[in-house]
Formats: sequence, structure tokens, C-alpha cells
Amino acid sequence: MYEAVIKNLRRHIEPTREETEIFLSLAVAKTIKKKELLLKEGDVARQQFFVISGCLRTYTIDTNGKEHVLMFAPEDWWCSGDLYSFLSGHTSVNNLEALEPTTLLQISKDDLDVLYQQAPKFERFFRILFQNAFVFHQNRISANLSQPAEGRYDLFTKAYPDLETRISQKYIASYIGVTPEFFSQMKANMFRKKT
Repeated sequence: MYEAVIKNLRRHIEPTREETEIFLSLAVAKTIKKKELLLKEGDVARQQFFVISGCLRTYTIDTNGKEHVLMFAPEDWWCSGDLYSFLSGHTSVNNLEALEPTTLLQISKDDLDVLYQQAPKFERFFRILFQNAFVFHQNRISANLSQPAEGRYDLFTKAYPDLETRISQKYIASYIGVTPEFFSQMKANMFRKKT
């Protein structure tokens, strides 16, 4: 179970065996059920999650009760549900839910501070992680403002290449900002263009 997270860490740092053991002593393995919430709007995001298996979705609910998917976190992704809430301690405007039965590692903000003191390389790792999250969200906002639905769908398939067959089409439609009916028609039109 820990091989996946160690491989993920080594993309940006080379922790020693002792540093890895410190990290693993602070991280908690957890298995959650489909539809289980890890973060609710109004709560403070206090954990970083690494997905070992399964998939999470971060979403917000507008004043009309409509859900808007902001991101997915399948295997090998890190997620807090609301990075601003996690970093600032302010309440979250997002929800974080399991779309499948999910196994993950979680580490609290307090334990991250301990980790940074005992194994400083991890401060670099999480800085890079948070920078990458910022860039991902900036690109997503730019695409939502400048790309038509087909372009946003293409970007979804590149960001999450194996996810379409695993999750409900309504979540993908929400992610690209269209209704499920429009999404279904758009995919049918795209298929006809290819044949």
C-alpha cells in the first residue's frame, strides 16, 4: 500500500529511509465508502489525502442547489478538498466525496508541521504539490472561460485519461460545465464526426 505514495514522493524529493519512516508514522491509512464525505462546506479542511485506490470529487453547491465539480482525485493524486481552507484555516466552500470505495492516506496540517521540522525535504515536496495544484486550477479557470464544451471535455480526458469509464457521466458533465443531456448529445455528435 505504501509503495504508491513513496513512488509519488520520489517524483520531487529523495527521502531517506528515516525520513520516509517519519512520514509514514504520521500518515494514517483509511478506507471510505462510496458517497462518504471527507469534507463538508462550512467545515475547515484539516487533512491532505493521497488516493491509493478509488476516486474522490471536489464540488461546490450553488444557491440554486446545483452541484459543480471542481476536480477529481483518482489514484496517485493528492487532495484536500479546499486548499485555501487547508492553508488559511478558513471554512471551506467545497465538499469532498468518494465516488467509489476509496483507500487513502491522510495527514493532518498539524502533522505536516511536525513532518517539516523532522524531515525538511517534505516541506519542498508539499510546496511543489501546492504550486502544481495552483497551476492546475489556473489552467482550469482559463479553459472554462475560453474553451467551448468540446475543448473542455478534451482537457478532461487528458487530465483524467482512465476516469470516464469509471464514474457517472453526470459528474463529467458537471466538471465541464454542461447539463448531462447536452453532454450526451455532444458526445454523440463528436462520435458522428469521427465516423
